[in-house]
Amino acid sequence: MGKTLIGALLFSGAPVFAQKTPGDGASASIRPYHVKVSEEAVADLRKRVLNTRWAEKETVTDRSQGVQLAKMKELVEYWGNGYDWRKAEARLNALPQFITNIDGIDIQFIHVRSKNPKALPMVITHGWPGSVFELLKIIEPLTNPEAYGGKAEDAFDVVIPSMPGYGFSGKPTGTGWGADRIGRAWDVLMKRLGYKTYVSSGGDWGSVVADRMAAQKPEGLLGIHVNMPATVPPDIAKLLASGSPAPAGLSAKEKAAYNSLNHLYTRGGGYAGIMVTRPQTIGYSLSDSPVGLAAFFYDKFADWTFSGGSPEKSLTKDEMLDDISLYWLTNTATSGAQLYWENNANNFNAVDISIPAAITVFPGEIYQAPKSWAEKSYHKLIYFHEVTKGGHFAQWEEPQLFAEELRAAFKSLRQDKIVGK
Repeated sequence: MGKTLIGALLFSGAPVFAQKTPGDGASASIRPYHVKVSEEAVADLRKRVLNTRWAEKETVTDRSQGVQLAKMKELVEYWGNGYDWRKAEARLNALPQFITNIDGIDIQFIHVRSKNPKALPMVITHGWPGSVFELLKIIEPLTNPEAYGGKAEDAFDVVIPSMPGYGFSGKPTGTGWGADRIGRAWDVLMKRLGYKTYVSSGGDWGSVVADRMAAQKPEGLLGIHVNMPATVPPDIAKLLASGSPAPAGLSAKEKAAYNSLNHLYTRGGGYAGIMVTRPQTIGYSLSDSPVGLAAFFYDKFADWTFSGGSPEKSLTKDEMLDDISLYWLTNTATSGAQLYWENNANNFNAVDISIPAAITVFPGEIYQAPKSWAEKSYHKLIYFHEVTKGGHFAQWEEPQLFAEELRAAFKSLRQDKIVGK
């Protein structure tokens, strides 16, 4: 399909943190990492926020033109006068963080080991406009399940990397860092950490990376779990691409999935259209205006949380601003958008996965994948479950539920003979 607008619709600055040393002969080393954003950068952000030149009020009474002015002013007022980035920074620094060089780029990651020596190792990948912040609340329920309604044998070791161009990882200086290459890098990372076998999970881009890893079948990858699965059959994909109405003969769940995707492609995919075709152009705005960046992200928080368009029902202001501030302070809005440009596939269309795969369907996801479609894409579907709450940012919105899903999803793979570290 190429880097086209339809491909996008189908989903396809100066450092202000502790500078990372470039990779060299010792690039396989794993070094501790500590986040420390300069006070000048934090003060500059606050100054820019307080000096916002506002757009005029929307001319409608709903969200059909985008983020409403009153909603944006409320968030930005708190950002400029109440929000404290240092609390977010402290949350990160309370966790074991590291950095290593893989394939010429520095990868920053969180690595939390369970006390259970038989814990199942798992790499979890964030998405856009998310970051590692969307995954922090699932760490404790996964590594210490007994404190969260699970059993000792449910434990995971958790590895959460920032994708290249995101967070405190390095930014690609050339082309080629797409989901395939990220998947290969994650396999290197897990083996560098000493894991002989492991599983992979993610939503949004994290689902894409997990799917690509499953297709690559690296030795030691036992299975994957995704909450934004790629299941749309080829004949259905062609109809969606042409803007046709749902065909006759679909089940109720298949028709609902078709209509949800059709809405995304025709009414909700502008964000992707600009990033997949002109990431550099939109990058100037996102890198120069913190409120422009916040509105671009808040629009997706409103669309994709299970909140009826009011993301504050699912995420606190602090949680949303932690994520937005991370992009601003690392100046990664442009490099993050470039991942869309790198993508050449429709990431909702059916994959061909033959290793064990698990799927959780959340009601607030962009579309609810029907099991009838999933079984044709994930040929060893070991787990499929539809839950009643949570959206696209399920790990962030419903961390306890998500942890329970991962425990159930990988239960059949927890055999001592195949789980090695």
